[in-house]
Amino acid sequence: AGDRLAEAAALALSDGADAEEAVTTGVGEASRFVERGGAATVKVQEQRLGDRPRTALEVAGLTRAYGGRLIATGGCFDLLHAGHVSLLRRARALGDALVVCVNSDDSVRRLKGPSRPIVDVRDRVEVLRALGCVDAVLVFDEDTPAAAIEQLRPDVWVKGGDYEGEVLPESGVLGRLGAEIVVLSTLPGRSTTNLIREIQ
Repeated sequence: AGDRLAEAAALALSDGADAEEAVTTGVGEASRFVERGGAATVKVQEQRLGDRPRTALEVAGLTRAYGGRLIATGGCFDLLHAGHVSLLRRARALGDALVVCVNSDDSVRRLKGPSRPIVDVRDRVEVLRALGCVDAVLVFDEDTPAAAIEQLRPDVWVKGGDYEGEVLPESGVLGRLGAEIVVLSTLPGRSTTNLIREIQ
């Protein structure tokens, strides 16, 4: 409870609260923590303090600190559709927190061509953060999420079923970290490419 109070107060101060407001916020967070049963019932999905979302690295650190299982996945997530949502929900069910690594606009263009992305990265991140199954989002500019994975150090890396049987570009870093790779089946017919084709 003391750690929860100190952390909440420090974050409130960093967001511009004065000392009295920060302490009030900290006491409130500590009280709710105790009411829920303390450390024995910590859920890493409780990642919001006021309106401030936790960063991906904060979520990763908290998950490890509480002995939780960190899940991560990655992709462009351009024109978010039911297939994406299904994958993210099932990925989140594998552990205690889900961080989504999202390709930057430049990264998407290099991978998908000059006409992509349809939706810019700010909006893609905003939509992903609005999903209850997503605890945090991390944008990366490289062609693969290897550097993002190195930062996060997830316990599990999730890929969609269209990668089944392929050697992933990020396999090396996942192997070094001892992370498990889980391939989840995708919903048939749901893809951004199909959506774009239908719109055209």
